[in-house]
Amino acid sequence: MSTKPSRGELTDSDSENPSEELTEVVCLESDLQDGQMMEVEVGHHGVLLTRSGGKYSAIGNQCTHYGAPLSKGFISGNRVRCPWHGSCFNVHTGDLEEYPGIDCLPCHKVHIQNSKVYVSINKKTLRQEKRIKRMGTAVPGVTHTVLLLGGGAASLSCAETLRQENFGGRIIMVTREDLLPYDKTRLSKVMNVESDSILMRRMEFFHQYDIEVWLRKEALSVDTDKKTVTFDDGSVQSYDQLLISTGCRAKGLDVPGMNLGNIKMLETPEDARQIHAACTGSDVVLVGTSFVGMEVASYLTDKASSITVIGSSEMPYQNTLGPEIGKLTMTMLIERNVKFYMNDSVTEIRGVNGKVKEVVLKSGKVIPAEVLIVGIGTMPNSEYLKDSKIQMTSKNFVKVDKYMHTNVPDVFCGGDLAMFPLAIAKNRMINIGHWQMAQAQGRIVALNMLNKTTELNSVPFYWTVLVGKTIRYTGYGEGYTELVIKGQFEDRKFLALYIKDEEVIAAAGLNFDPAVSAVAERLATGKVITKDEAQSDDLSWLQLS
Repeated sequence: MSTKPSRGELTDSDSENPSEELTEVVCLESDLQDGQMMEVEVGHHGVLLTRSGGKYSAIGNQCTHYGAPLSKGFISGNRVRCPWHGSCFNVHTGDLEEYPGIDCLPCHKVHIQNSKVYVSINKKTLRQEKRIKRMGTAVPGVTHTVLLLGGGAASLSCAETLRQENFGGRIIMVTREDLLPYDKTRLSKVMNVESDSILMRRMEFFHQYDIEVWLRKEALSVDTDKKTVTFDDGSVQSYDQLLISTGCRAKGLDVPGMNLGNIKMLETPEDARQIHAACTGSDVVLVGTSFVGMEVASYLTDKASSITVIGSSEMPYQNTLGPEIGKLTMTMLIERNVKFYMNDSVTEIRGVNGKVKEVVLKSGKVIPAEVLIVGIGTMPNSEYLKDSKIQMTSKNFVKVDKYMHTNVPDVFCGGDLAMFPLAIAKNRMINIGHWQMAQAQGRIVALNMLNKTTELNSVPFYWTVLVGKTIRYTGYGEGYTELVIKGQFEDRKFLALYIKDEEVIAAAGLNFDPAVSAVAERLATGKVITKDEAQSDDLSWLQLS
């Protein structure tokens, strides 16, 4: 599924033309109670009808992220949360309220007559499932410059939010990649990917809203006194406000033989395509049971001639999803003939004719390998900040407060590089490399750049796809002491609730929609889910479909 619109997009200004409308009776007024929703059809077009605060509303039913049916999601107050990846939309306006989606939904007119509910759709917008929020452009004579270092999720959402909030100055996004911002979450899931199909926005979009994008350009140093950034081509750019969001890069193995051919790390679409090509019909060894490592192993199960995974812990995801789910994911891949060597590590890579031939493990095992893929985690791209006044942690992440400010005025940081206070974890300083959190942080940066004081309060939400099954996760489970399970691991249909200090701090689910979104929404509204509620047999609060 690509993030590009399947049937065109409309902008806010398009949807206000009251030209020909298609109106149909969709239900009786009594069919929906307050706080309920359902999918209805108008002109063979799916519409989400909701009733909230006594008011009927109608918006598009397909999530603008990957097209999930929102009617199968979770409704709470004035918003609906997508069952698949946690995007949120206002039920009255269709406006996006939480990422990873980036577009709003079309909003339709509703009226009630003789106890019947009528929905009217503008024929012109019938086929359009996405709506771009109204955005301004640069205003001649406004010289205020916002410089965005990095071309990922945080930079893009920062740029878009600035324009949505009518910032009229100059916006420059600088990336060392040769591509416009793209959906990185796809790389380990669909590896033979065409770069064009995963772009978040096309060049016309950046032109239309006066967002300059400089490709193939890397920052070498930042002078926060002079407010300048020096780049690798010798150019210097001054800024009024700066966002640092240059992310992280893959860590290599520190062992002999790492310079041999056919050793791969996944960072770009080109890497993904090369891995796909090199692994087809080959003996593949994968080091690391991270989300990326396991997804790549899963993707290759029907392509490589053999796959061996080497992990340093006892189970995959031991410290994130926990050993129980780790064991299940391992079983799912073992059923597809993936071999695991856990509690082990690589000590040497041996080659012949400059290419990998075998991998030597600490345990003494020697494994034949034609391709070696390394997925053992990441390191921050922050070397260029070493001589600046920007405060970093001992591991070279950039420290920010809940407004995403660094210690230096007018300098912000977001995305995988940021060490930030997480609201739902009692403002504990953490670093998480989630796509949706990077997007949320970029938005918070933009608002605070414009002095619209806003705190980061998003709840982490991510997902991983293994052998065609999606495990969803929300919250922050580190330090959990107990696991409450609904459903059955054996049936591959479950919800795991992570408990700490007698309350739920995170949840993971498989084939249990929209339960993970329900937990995310509860965490987001600050309503505690007690251990007693988690253990109760009453599951009505999860709105299971």
